[in-house]
Amino acid sequence: MPAIQDWDDFLGRRVRLRDLRVFFAVAQCGSMAKAATHLRVSQPAVSQVIADLEHALGAKLLDRTRRGVELTIFGKTLLTHARAAFDDLRQGVKEIEYLSDPTGGELRIGCPESLTSGYLIPVVQRLTERYPRLRLFVEHVVTPSSEVPALEDRKLDLVLARLWPPMTAKDFKGTVAAEVLFQDGFSLVVDKQHPLARRRKLDVGDLVNERWISAPLESPGGRALSDAFRTHGLDPPNIVLTTFSVALRACLASAGKFVAAMPTSVLRLNAQFLPLKELPVDLGMPPWPVVTITPKHRTLNPAVPLFLDCARSVAESM
Repeated sequence: MPAIQDWDDFLGRRVRLRDLRVFFAVAQCGSMAKAATHLRVSQPAVSQVIADLEHALGAKLLDRTRRGVELTIFGKTLLTHARAAFDDLRQGVKEIEYLSDPTGGELRIGCPESLTSGYLIPVVQRLTERYPRLRLFVEHVVTPSSEVPALEDRKLDLVLARLWPPMTAKDFKGTVAAEVLFQDGFSLVVDKQHPLARRRKLDVGDLVNERWISAPLESPGGRALSDAFRTHGLDPPNIVLTTFSVALRACLASAGKFVAAMPTSVLRLNAQFLPLKELPVDLGMPPWPVVTITPKHRTLNPAVPLFLDCARSVAESM
C-alpha cells in the first residue's frame, strides 16, 4: 500500500461507515452468505463491498475457505481499530442524547459483592435521587488484575474494586485508569448479644475455639485471617461456613452463634440495620484501597462522571 499523505481525505473518500458495517457483519458471521442474510442484502452486494474495501486499503482482508471466510492479519487489524472508532462514535452519539436529557441514560457497573453490600448502596441512592431517570445495571466482578477486559470490550462502563496490597492504583496498565476513593479495613464481628461483644480487650488467641464464617482462605480476606492466626503461632480458625457472600456472613453472625470476618465499610454503612458488634482485635492487616476503574484514552459514557461525583462524595462522608 503506497504512503498516504492526506489521511483525512483518504478515509473520507475511500472508506465509508457502511462498508465497515458490512465488514463487521462478515467477520462476525464467518461467511458472506450469512452476513448478507443478517444485513438483508444480496450476497453479491456484500462481496462487492469487501472487494472495494480491500482495493481501497491495498490489502487482503479475508481468506476464503470451504467453511466461509477467515480474517487475515490485515483484517484483524482493521477490525480492532474500526471497532474502537465505531465505539467512540457511538459514545459520542450517546453523549449528545444525554446532553439533551441529562436525567436519562444507562450505566453498567462492575462490582464485587463485598462492595455491593455496603459502599455501593449509598452511592446508588445519591445518584438515583439526583438523576431519577438514569438506569443502572450492576454485574458481579471479582477483584481485578492489572487488566480489565470487560472495560476494554465496553461490556462495562466502570468497575468498583477493592485492591489487595501490594497492588495499587498505579499498577493498572495504560488502557484503564484507577482512582482511589478510600481505604477500607477488615473487621471481625459478632451479634451484639454474643458473650464476646462485652469484652473490651481481645487478641487472636481468644478466638481459637469460636465458630467462624469467612471468605475462602485463598481470597484476600481469607488469607489475612489465616495469616493473623499463623503469626500468633496458632492453627487456622475453625471455619464452619466459607462464602464470598457478605450478606450471608452478616445474617448468620446476627443469629448470635458465629464470628464473621467482613470489610469494615460494610459494617459502618449498615450499622443501623445489622445488630453486629465489631470486636477489638487487630489482625495486622494493611488497608484495602477501594478504587474506581474506567477506560483510558476512550470516550466515557456520559453517566460515568456523574457516578464518580457521587462516589467521591460518599467516600468523603465516610
